[in-house]
Amino acid sequence: MPLQHYGVLAARLIARRREGGRDTPHYQLHLRDAAGTDFRAAVKVLSDQAPAELLQLLDEDFRHPLLAQLPPAASGWTELPPGPGGTGPDFVRDALLARDAMRPLPPDLPGADNDLADLVDRQVLRALADTAATAYVFGQRWPTEPHLPDKVFGFLPGNGVHDIHMNQGNDPGHRRDDGVHQDGFLLLHIPAESRWVALFLAFQSQSWHTDDRTGHAVGGAGGPDAPGGALRILAALVNPAGPDDRAESVTLVNASAAPVDLAHWQLADAQHRRFTLPAQRLEPGATVTVRTGDGLRLGNKGGTITLLDPDGRTVHDVAYTAGQAGREGQPISF
Repeated sequence: MPLQHYGVLAARLIARRREGGRDTPHYQLHLRDAAGTDFRAAVKVLSDQAPAELLQLLDEDFRHPLLAQLPPAASGWTELPPGPGGTGPDFVRDALLARDAMRPLPPDLPGADNDLADLVDRQVLRALADTAATAYVFGQRWPTEPHLPDKVFGFLPGNGVHDIHMNQGNDPGHRRDDGVHQDGFLLLHIPAESRWVALFLAFQSQSWHTDDRTGHAVGGAGGPDAPGGALRILAALVNPAGPDDRAESVTLVNASAAPVDLAHWQLADAQHRRFTLPAQRLEPGATVTVRTGDGLRLGNKGGTITLLDPDGRTVHDVAYTAGQAGREGQPISF
């Protein structure tokens, strides 16, 4: 069953609090929208299931077509429909991050720059010092508690967002929370530095091979360090010279030590249209460029390209921005 109240909170940071210990600690954020409504974002930094350390990726210069689709800064809570065809972000299907770059970190240790709380703290304190900085928190909103002050920051009514992590491919004990297009993460916009910061979190017990409809794990576990497959997307020509968009192409590389049969492999675009690769044998280290014709629409305003194996599982995905696509006739390298 998908999350019941999934969406994104657009607000300004007011304060933060680190929680220590091993009793499901969180990194707590106090936020306020333009209407003056207070929220707490509870960022989980330790799993209640072994292995306990969360996988994290902090992108300090995040660029993705998603940024052009965000609600206005400090506009408050926006509900997003999850599920197939939903508008919520998806770690597996929207090329938000390089999953093989995620690494486990302990939640809170003595010393500097050696744990997950330190990692988040460095970015949050920078944003708190900039009055123009804004935050976007993707996750599930918990019910407003009109007569109860917030248990961490004391504002009334209690109100906030949790599940700020990957929300699919869960172990059997948390399978009820699975869904597609409902993943949680944190975005910080630092205008003074002209950049976006993104924090992505996932549990080591989660699988990245998930069903396109339910978000349940497919074919067993497969965390971010599991091999995604022999084939990788190397480059794409999304804006060919001239008006004929049927000249769009994608270049693949066989990064393994064995030949790969391309029969039944597919590519998918941001709208989930699919293109089946021509059947051929690709030798180790070899590349192949395929014209996608009318099968895919690689838009010039930014988008994603996903590579699917013969079982329909995502093995590699990439994203490109409008700026990259604006260079007519020039392939984009990934």
